[in-house]
Amino acid sequence: MSDTAQFEHFYATTFRRVVGHVYLITGDTHAAEDCTQEAFSRAVVRWDRIRAYDAPYAWVRRVAHNLACTRMRQARRARAAMARLGPPASQPPADEHTVLVVQGIRALPVKYRQVLVTHHLLDLPVRDIAERLGVPEATVKTRLARGRRRLADVSSRTACREAK
Repeated sequence: MSDTAQFEHFYATTFRRVVGHVYLITGDTHAAEDCTQEAFSRAVVRWDRIRAYDAPYAWVRRVAHNLACTRMRQARRARAAMARLGPPASQPPADEHTVLVVQGIRALPVKYRQVLVTHHLLDLPVRDIAERLGVPEATVKTRLARGRRRLADVSSRTACREAK
């Protein structure tokens, strides 16, 4: 049996058992499945070594158990911080203009959205954006211009619909 087939068989025959063990720790099926999946993800990259163990199942179960314990500690710390700091300050609801801008940006293709948000909200210069995206500066400038034009078109269409 190939390494891949061997791991797939191991996964298929032990996944539910590991989830069951971790569920007993967490009391949450979703968290148990997440921790178990992460444990198997770690096992697959080490499968050459783990398959030689007397009980590879015990290794995966231990990793999933440790992940679950870590998750519970983090949740406990977060609850303690919330109790200490109190709930976050309430934010006023977004005004109509903000909602329209967000809707307009979401309607844009990703390539325009990337440059508009990075340039206008993060205040990055064109040169830095070009480096991050791995494109020429002229491409960034073109996308900014086209993105602004499309955003204006989307905004005016939305405003016209709202006015009717």
